[in-house]
Amino acid sequence: MPARARLALMVAATLALLGATGFVVLSDPGPKDAGGPGFEGAVRPAIPPQDFTLRDQDGKLVRLSDFRGRPIVLTFMYSTCRDTCPLTAQQIKGALDDLGHDVPSLAVSVDPAQDTPARARLFLMRQGLAGRMRFLLGDRAQLEPIWKAYGIAPQGDAFDHSAYVLLIDRQGRQRVGWPVERLFPEGLAHDLRRLGA
Repeated sequence: MPARARLALMVAATLALLGATGFVVLSDPGPKDAGGPGFEGAVRPAIPPQDFTLRDQDGKLVRLSDFRGRPIVLTFMYSTCRDTCPLTAQQIKGALDDLGHDVPSLAVSVDPAQDTPARARLFLMRQGLAGRMRFLLGDRAQLEPIWKAYGIAPQGDAFDHSAYVLLIDRQGRQRVGWPVERLFPEGLAHDLRRLGA
């Protein structure tokens, strides 16, 4: 094959390859800045289910695995918080309102020394979440393995706790994470719908 024909063939092949690459890149935008394909929040890596058992604000036993088959909103807060936790609670409430129905919503204590059943009930009542969210309590020994399993730093004297909302899928796996500073009701409701809520 003459050199000129080989050069033309190489140029044509290169242009075809570049065109195909451009088509794939432009037609598949990939994950959004804050999330992954189809989700508004950040898609979590494949993490096996992390079950736990605690008592809620009314003393009733709650097992995460009892909700298997339904998406769950899981967050971490404390009852005497004056800023981040009430904001988180209101964003979750807004998402449930946007959905038009409730989904299991659990808040795990990050301040066991201060979170009493009475304070947890008062917090939920003030946030308009009484009967819509369960505030899960325990002592430090009960809560530490849960904090560790979900990558949460508890409330401390010199630092604030990790402020995340996690969506657990029907199989009990963490699927979507929302740092509180990026949380908004419409996005959370959208992701719950994507998970079948």
